[in-house]
Amino acid sequence: MRMNLLLELQDVPGQLVSVLSPIGGLGANLVTVIHQRDFKNEKGMIPVQITVEGERDNLKQVIKTLSAMNITILEIDGVLVKEKISSILIGHVIDTDIKDTMDQINALKGASVVGLDVKLEDELESSAMIVVESDVDKKQIVLDKIQDIANKKDFLVVNEV
Repeated sequence: MRMNLLLELQDVPGQLVSVLSPIGGLGANLVTVIHQRDFKNEKGMIPVQITVEGERDNLKQVIKTLSAMNITILEIDGVLVKEKISSILIGHVIDTDIKDTMDQINALKGASVVGLDVKLEDELESSAMIVVESDVDKKQIVLDKIQDIANKKDFLVVNEV
């Protein structure tokens, strides 16, 4: 059986080798590796597509091991596992405690803030682009939470389409 995985790795020396090393020991074979260093995301992470082959239990163990190594698996056989959600918050984002906003989002199971870009305008209103990585089935929950926070803190929210 074959399985295609899309991983998100740090662009640091040795990261790819550390991810690929355990695969053989788990009873799976590495079939292909597509390592695209030219396509970094906003966190400086790079996508790496691997195809592994083995028995179903061995492939499950590969996924379990990668997860234990804190490697983000974005897709399994073309099915999204993690999704990035970008929202722009406009208002007194800093004055209303941006850390509290992030903590409320991070408290959601299956979601975490992975990026934050703040813009200040002469001590008037500020704006922030917040990027959340979530399990695919949690997208609406994350969007609802962001809107709830915005309503309480009087922000305007612009979500990506």
